[in-house]
Amino acid sequence: MPDLRLRAGRRNGTNDNDNSNDKDRDTAAAAKANISVAISTEHETQKAEVQYNADKGRPKLSPLTKLKSSLAKPHGKRRHSFVFLLGGLFGIFVALFFANQNEVISLDALLDLNLDSLIDVIPSGLLSDAKEFTRHERDTVNYDSFSVGLYLQSQGIQAKHPVVMIPGVISTGLESWGTDAESRQYFRKRLWGSWSMMRALVMDKASWKNHIMLDRDTGLDPPNIKLRAAQGFDATDFFITGYWIWNKILENMATIGYDPTNAFSAAYDWRLSYVNLETRDQYFSRLRSHIEMTVNVKKEKITLISHSMGSQVVMHFFKWVENERHGNGGKDWVNRHIDSWVNISGCMLGAVKGLTAVLSGEMRDTAQLNAFAVYGLERFLSKEERAEIFRAMPGISSMLPKGGDAVWGNETWAPDDQPNSLSYGSFIRFRETNSSWTSKNLTMENSLEYLFNQSEPWYRNQVFNNYSHGVAHTRAEVEANEDDPRKWLNPLESRLPLAPDMKIYCFYGVGKPTERTYFYQEETDPLTRLNVSIDTTVTEPGSGGADHGVVLGEGDGTVSLLSMGYMCSHGWRMKRYNPAGIKVTVHEMLHEPDNFSTRGGPNTADHVDILGRASLNDLLLRVAGGKGDMIEENYVSNIREYAKKVKIYDDDE
Repeated sequence: MPDLRLRAGRRNGTNDNDNSNDKDRDTAAAAKANISVAISTEHETQKAEVQYNADKGRPKLSPLTKLKSSLAKPHGKRRHSFVFLLGGLFGIFVALFFANQNEVISLDALLDLNLDSLIDVIPSGLLSDAKEFTRHERDTVNYDSFSVGLYLQSQGIQAKHPVVMIPGVISTGLESWGTDAESRQYFRKRLWGSWSMMRALVMDKASWKNHIMLDRDTGLDPPNIKLRAAQGFDATDFFITGYWIWNKILENMATIGYDPTNAFSAAYDWRLSYVNLETRDQYFSRLRSHIEMTVNVKKEKITLISHSMGSQVVMHFFKWVENERHGNGGKDWVNRHIDSWVNISGCMLGAVKGLTAVLSGEMRDTAQLNAFAVYGLERFLSKEERAEIFRAMPGISSMLPKGGDAVWGNETWAPDDQPNSLSYGSFIRFRETNSSWTSKNLTMENSLEYLFNQSEPWYRNQVFNNYSHGVAHTRAEVEANEDDPRKWLNPLESRLPLAPDMKIYCFYGVGKPTERTYFYQEETDPLTRLNVSIDTTVTEPGSGGADHGVVLGEGDGTVSLLSMGYMCSHGWRMKRYNPAGIKVTVHEMLHEPDNFSTRGGPNTADHVDILGRASLNDLLLRVAGGKGDMIEENYVSNIREYAKKVKIYDDDE
């Protein structure tokens, strides 16, 4: 039989020599001084790119990247014809396969099929489109991860400040260290963040749940179970094989001189409450020791880089290390050790999906599945089980929304309401009000109370003993909270450290629809203990309407704009929350995904995928390289207008 793979390779021009030439061209291109990175500008969200010019020290605006321009070109009917042809061929082969299985037709006669003869009858125009399609897909998906670092290196930017990275929720792998009979099979295997997790979940769900859930009363390890956060860069670079998280940042950092001697990944067990992070793992003590040792050896202050929930961990650490009853580093410890804090997509005021996750085990990701997928998911891991798991991870509840109705709105109004759309003020709505569980719509404050009223005592105790969700409206209240660890991660109840020399950079994405409010209904399944669930029958087409019971607002696809942007653009401009006058720089990035990339490409602003965004990597390296003063504020959303409407006022107002 002819070697079809060799023939196909020759027909499409993808032999080894071509691949070698492609690599040579890619290497040469990466070394050039001009490297383009797409960004968003403040003027009417106009698309532009950062043209790196070897003769100037800062980026300037120029037309879109060559790749993006080529991708944007219309391909007309021929491309659609090509896709249609591929679909048709696939359908034919599937039909032949099933026909052969039922002995309707034999495929033996097709084994001698000459691929050359098949290609010869395909129009040359379609073959040309196929090559172009493949090239665009390859270029878009496999954009050079090192290009940003190579350019900045050519501009003289080198590693200056040692870097400590604090990852977000669920992105740190958790591995088993238990030696009990049930745990031995998992020893040193990751039960979160690997294919071992998938295998354990499928093959032995009960055992996996026993390992992943914490003790309900203590919030610590259950008897005979020991899961610990994986350590090192391997803990956070990939979630599972092929799904990167911090890897692209590590690649670019390495290009300007970072390695394990001046960069550190402070992975943590995100299931634990922040108090228990110190109680069980001495996490904050070890973090403090590492920072002090590094500053002493390198003679440079630290750049902290946090993502998502990691930004809440940083807030707690600042308060812990200052407090004489805890870290006892003194009021000036942060100022002496931290040069800058880069807050990437930080959920400073929580994530609204965190509330629905613990209320009914649901969120947009589950509500908008099709009926077949919902059936399979419920059979495998029901929403009641999901809610049980989320509640048994007190760290997840640290992201319950903060600020109450002052931030998120009341029954008729919210600061981020859109014209001619449903108000976001009622966080949970009910179409049917014929039971005690669905008697009235609920604001954010009502919704939290509603959650606790339906929860077990052990869950309420875990939340009340570790977190607070209110607002301190005076400086006196803020100062009174200095000795209350429950308030430390809520930026509306605690102040920034007394570190006038430190800089804060808030980098986050906007422009991706993000869940904001929900429609709920009474749960009618007699086999579940849940009282309510998302009403997926509610779909209201049009701007601001519900989609399967979920009403979308502004954000990065996971965290609402109000949560990421309020403190950065407004709250930390108040003396009450920032008495030292720390400079805060906001740089928003518009979500502009590439159609050919499953992760959005170099211009994505998705909550997780933004870590691979080219312009974000550029900004990070500038801060770490001591050139953060070159970064200017950039707003592409209306967060400043929304922030002014939030009902929190400075003491002098």
